[in-house]
Amino acid sequence: MKYDIAAYVWPSYTGDEPRSRIFWPRGKGEWETVQKRMHQKPLWGMQNEADPQVMEFQIDQAVKHGVNTFIYDWYWYDNRPFLEQCLNDGFLGAANNSEMKFYIMWANHTATTLWDLRTSHENLPIWDGAVDFATFQQIARRWIEQYFSRENYYKIDNKPVLSIFDTNNLMRGLGGEGGTVKAFDWLREALVKVGFKGLHLQLIKFGGEGVFPLMKALGADSITHYQTACYAKYPCDYAEWLPEMQAEFDRIDQHSAVYFPHVSVGWDSQPRFLKPKNEAMFSCTPENIRQALQLAKDYIDRHALAPPLITINSWNEWTETSYLQPDDVNGYGYLEAVRDVFLGKG
Repeated sequence: MKYDIAAYVWPSYTGDEPRSRIFWPRGKGEWETVQKRMHQKPLWGMQNEADPQVMEFQIDQAVKHGVNTFIYDWYWYDNRPFLEQCLNDGFLGAANNSEMKFYIMWANHTATTLWDLRTSHENLPIWDGAVDFATFQQIARRWIEQYFSRENYYKIDNKPVLSIFDTNNLMRGLGGEGGTVKAFDWLREALVKVGFKGLHLQLIKFGGEGVFPLMKALGADSITHYQTACYAKYPCDYAEWLPEMQAEFDRIDQHSAVYFPHVSVGWDSQPRFLKPKNEAMFSCTPENIRQALQLAKDYIDRHALAPPLITINSWNEWTETSYLQPDDVNGYGYLEAVRDVFLGKG
């Protein structure tokens, strides 16, 4: 069976967005933090991922190893998109982008100084991630025109998939549950008018159980995770944590929700902070990641999920130490783990 292996993409590894210089003043995106703070280094170098030739290479490597879908973190701040260049110029500009599917995870959290190494410990707000209904309509029209209409946009039952990161911010901006229902009813109708069957709304699950009644209220179709940081307790050892991953799967099963299982390559956000943090996952070896991928594959098989979608954090979250891209410590080990589990031994 062919599995849909979808890796999140953090679109900060470019200096092409002028507003990003408030966080990374040298104009190289978050590579500046990687250069200063990380012991592991990218085997491919610090590539500009808004360059279509760079993304042609990355798409080729992803597909060869079984990663066939990218989930782009997508932002809207101060009445305009932010960090869109990696998707628009890089991925969609790549000559071979049709070899992969993609979809959007609206990262609608408030932007803070977290991304700025100089002031990350203060975590002060910069741009509010909440939007009102009129702005939501503006954003949604952009999604429909620029992304949903593309042949390689990821769809389930002819419904474009849209993932939402921060449901609290979503409802705060749209005026509560009622206003949020109204917004998504409008979006579904707009999609039907242009030939789709509607919208596949996917919510990100965090630690608690509150997502389940919210799914029902909003008419959401599925849930997944963004990162083990959504529910793991740190510090922890990856191998020792694997039973907790299975326990999370079992907890979700009790609610009979459509859950697309998630695997994280690891977690350690220390590179973003000058002050010490003791919130990391250790022993994130390719072998341990392989075991986590197998648990997710078993979940898919056991539930006969269609489509057989698995989300992974991530393709390139270097400063959260959660990436599939090869580094100078593990080489291609993480990508080979994906290949071994879903395509067979290379």
